[in-house]
Amino acid sequence: MGHEKDAPLRADAQRNRERILEVAVAELTRSADTPLSVIAKKACVGQGTFYRNFPSREALVLEIYRYEMQQVADSAAELLQNREPDRALREWMDRLARFAMTKAGLADAIRQATSGPGSPEKPAHSPVTEAAGHLLRRCEEAGAIRPGVTADDLILAMGGLWQLDPAGDWQPRAARLLDLIMDGLRVGAPGR
Repeated sequence: MGHEKDAPLRADAQRNRERILEVAVAELTRSADTPLSVIAKKACVGQGTFYRNFPSREALVLEIYRYEMQQVADSAAELLQNREPDRALREWMDRLARFAMTKAGLADAIRQATSGPGSPEKPAHSPVTEAAGHLLRRCEEAGAIRPGVTADDLILAMGGLWQLDPAGDWQPRAARLLDLIMDGLRVGAPGR
């Protein structure tokens, strides 16, 4: 009997899938060439279970990317529940920077997975862009930032983060860059 593609997974199958993803994030961040058999072994699942969840390296890498991006995007709503909009935006920017820097090794795996002929395309950043847009709208409504800033503007302004060396002491420099961006967003804010 076959399962529908979107049918919910059994609890044990969901735990296996999550364990595979956790191990894969750690291993592929360290080395884009980590063999899938090593990931399966460290996740304590058999080859059949592994390939049932992720039929190829590309499928695994792209699912990790989607999963990690969704985690960053989802954190925007959590932050807005407990903080003023401009504080939520600034902390969310820190989370995005941390994601970018700690997953730099994963970028090699993503490039490998999406670079060959017939390879799938890299997933869009839409969850992160949507989260940025939501945070910006809430900040604008609160009068905490200048009106008219788009999510694309913010992501482009944050692009300097990708010039930092993730193997070095990037945190202080990233904090300064993000503070500069926040300062720029606040100039001309009606509530200031």
